[in-house]
Amino acid sequence: MFDTGKDITESENTAEGTTSQQLFHHLFEACNILRGPINQDEFKSYVTPILFFKRISDVYDEEFEEAMEFSGGDTEYAEAEDMHSFVIPEGCHWNDVHEVSENVGKAIVNAMTGIEKANPDTLSGVFSSFDDATWTDKNKLTDERLKNLIEHMSQIKAGNKNYSADVMGDSYEFLIKKFADMSKKNAGEFYTPRPIIKLMVQLLNPRPGETVYDPACGTGGMLIEAVHHMKNDRLAYGRIFGQENNLSTSAIARMNLYLHGAKDVQIRQGDTLRNPLFLEKGKLRSFDCVLANPPFGMEKWGAKQFESDRYGRNIWGCPNDSSADYAWLQHMIKSMNPKTGRCAVVLPQGVLFHSGKEGMIREQLIKSDKLEAVITLASGVFYSTGVSACILFLNNKKQHHHKGRICLIDGSKIYTPKRAQNILEPKDVDALYKLYTDDTDVVEKCKIVTIADVQAGGYELSVNKYIEKKRQETVSPAVVRTRYYAALKAVCDAEDKMNRLLIEGGYVNE
Repeated sequence: MFDTGKDITESENTAEGTTSQQLFHHLFEACNILRGPINQDEFKSYVTPILFFKRISDVYDEEFEEAMEFSGGDTEYAEAEDMHSFVIPEGCHWNDVHEVSENVGKAIVNAMTGIEKANPDTLSGVFSSFDDATWTDKNKLTDERLKNLIEHMSQIKAGNKNYSADVMGDSYEFLIKKFADMSKKNAGEFYTPRPIIKLMVQLLNPRPGETVYDPACGTGGMLIEAVHHMKNDRLAYGRIFGQENNLSTSAIARMNLYLHGAKDVQIRQGDTLRNPLFLEKGKLRSFDCVLANPPFGMEKWGAKQFESDRYGRNIWGCPNDSSADYAWLQHMIKSMNPKTGRCAVVLPQGVLFHSGKEGMIREQLIKSDKLEAVITLASGVFYSTGVSACILFLNNKKQHHHKGRICLIDGSKIYTPKRAQNILEPKDVDALYKLYTDDTDVVEKCKIVTIADVQAGGYELSVNKYIEKKRQETVSPAVVRTRYYAALKAVCDAEDKMNRLLIEGGYVNE
């Protein structure tokens, strides 16, 4: 049996948190059924679509029952497409696959394909994106093993009445984290710790009716937190946007957002730096809130094309092809609404002090007066990577008292150490956010600098360069010498006493 993750800490003390963990454990048991013929890093390609298939079927059944009750038992009325969030064609429901005993893999594929084709606008690609899943390969997955998987998943109801969107979504977030833990492949890109996301969303403070965009959305965690911040308000419907290059990850994002109850979300698949997909009249679309954790130091990202970018994203220059960090940042700045736009982005701390092209771009960024805060994070808080990261917060409409100033926060000592890794707990997030909102100098933790200060510092943003340090106690050489000889005498006296006691006790000869 695999370790099912005893380190999950989110909502541990609430009934909903317990339910989320119970559901997570049930989902992870599905991985154990696949263990053997399926590699650990392939689990997500099977468990994710099978969970979504079950969820869709259960929600459909709930809607059918509600329509039957409302219509007084009118089956035709209850089966009408208008009564359902999506269409499940005949023979493609979970119960249809549950009844199959032979060629189970083929039945699963047919059902998933049928649902995709019947819902081209909303569900296209959500199952077929997992093209490494070989459901019909009986040498890999026997009918018996697939029947066990279907039977196991049939033991739970996954509809809206059975689990709230938060419970379903949280358990799935736990599963995503576990997949990242098992695969160890690009885990930092695959999973961003939720406390860091929460801090970024607090800085942005998206309000109902505002648009939110993540150009490197991964599995959708940041967009989900933004929707939660807006209390799942109906005004958020149709105003959540994300782009993700990896095909199966973009499918997971769509499922993840749906499982969390987000409505009418636009997730598109493609290379954001080479081919941004959110456009208006041939120009880059702008948003009220832009946030992302793009892949750190991405190489061969398309610098040559970016140098003459048709969308004008090379605002202050083009970084080298060895690192896309400042390309991502400039894409996000260009995506900010000129009047209301705010941006929160996680980047490696090297962007704060690197010279060369990055230094030239950073100088222009500082002079633009869009940068409102820099928060450095403790090493080890990012999943499965030792890279030290920071959060940059930008604002196109700084309040008067923020203009010409940047809040520099050193969060390197604000964390909670755990056995596996350092983490940010809610109290740590609150402490970092309070430093920003208090907007005042704090020794060892925070410094409010002017653009002139940073100019004098060579346009570097390394926070420790500016933050005031505690005065170190100075001790004169004479005092140090006296303390040393006193300590040496104490050691010699103790040694003499030990030897005397050993001799008196007959343990050693004189």
